[in-house]
Amino acid sequence: MFLEQKKSVYDKLKILTDAAKYDVACTSSGIEKKGDGTNIGNSIKAGICHSFSSDGRCISLLKILLTNYCVFNCSYCINRVSNDVDRVLFTPDEICTITMEFYRRNYIEGLFLSSGIFKTPDITMELLYQTLYKLRNEYNFNGYIHVKAIPGADPVLIEKTGFLADRMSVNLELPTAESLKKLAPNKTRNTILKPMRQIQLRRDANKEELVLYKRAPKFVPAGQSTQMIIGASNESDYELLAVTESLYKKFALKRVFYSAFVNVNNDTTLPMTQSGPPLLREHRLYQADWLMRFYEFKAEEILDKNHKNFNVFLDPKCDWAIRNIEMFPVEINTADYHNLLRVPGIGVKSAKRIVAARRFGSLTFENLKKIGVVLKRAVYFITCSGQLYGSVKIDSEYILRQLLGDADVRRLNEPQVNYRQLSLFDGGIYNDSSSLLR
Repeated sequence: MFLEQKKSVYDKLKILTDAAKYDVACTSSGIEKKGDGTNIGNSIKAGICHSFSSDGRCISLLKILLTNYCVFNCSYCINRVSNDVDRVLFTPDEICTITMEFYRRNYIEGLFLSSGIFKTPDITMELLYQTLYKLRNEYNFNGYIHVKAIPGADPVLIEKTGFLADRMSVNLELPTAESLKKLAPNKTRNTILKPMRQIQLRRDANKEELVLYKRAPKFVPAGQSTQMIIGASNESDYELLAVTESLYKKFALKRVFYSAFVNVNNDTTLPMTQSGPPLLREHRLYQADWLMRFYEFKAEEILDKNHKNFNVFLDPKCDWAIRNIEMFPVEINTADYHNLLRVPGIGVKSAKRIVAARRFGSLTFENLKKIGVVLKRAVYFITCSGQLYGSVKIDSEYILRQLLGDADVRRLNEPQVNYRQLSLFDGGIYNDSSSLLR
């Protein structure tokens, strides 16, 4: 039975923004949509973010739940039905008013809207649809909207909502069916994957419609994403990467997001996290994810059955290079683009610049520095016109000592190494994973 004390919109906002903070499946919009001169607002590509910069600023998305009522009892969730927390529910008009008032004050550029399961998945999805319909058609809001598709809801409701949203996401929550059964007994893998498949197939059909009819309505034009909680269950990093790769291939996801597990319930079915959330592990997963999406790596190259977990001291690209030292050095002046991407210290942009620049002459180490190559990593894996940099040796032990120092090399060889907890505000971690992979 749902009982709600009378609360102001401001009180609801405080409760439901706080309740939404554990959902990380939103980022830059990935879509550019200019104002049409009639409606209010626009969406600028990569201008709407939910991430933390180095100084801790949160940029710039209204991120709320429709409600923190939930009929499910997931072990890891602060809003589970067995928890004694203040329960509130926004009406569609209240969300529309808040969004418009925040937008007019230049606080936000868009809306991220998620929800607990209020009574049934269909009722929840209907309320989400009503909210988006009002925003688009009554309040004339033309900005970015990211909304959750509710597993188990009527596919018709999900489709109608998809024509109003820029991006939709269905949270996988946990990587395996076994973990879901243990920690989220009300959810099943099939129930979660069904709306993912629906969104993917409808997007494919919509692309064909837009070719034939340019004025056809767009269905989820910025694509779909999902989120996995990291550390609540005992899967290895290798298993997590394999699941991620499978999601990208099967459902054409734009992003898989990783959320370091925070034990908010002290449930006995959950691991004790005395050292805090596994933020370094989350960070390594984002780096590996970037390698798969932009650097042409496969999951089985980054980790395998003999190396099931990430190296604590090295980013995944450096770790792969040292484990495959026989593939180096790479000659800068002759290697193709794909091999250049494999070199630590060389990113996507710098690889393209190298390919373009060497048409006009041979490149030197000094040229590479000007191009943007991170030489402090790259010099151990490359040659320029057949020459190594200084006294560099292509040897895995030597490179490890140069990159880490003797103390960390000794720690690397110890049988038990735990992940270090990072501060949320460590410089650069949440800004751009690509810069840490070059």
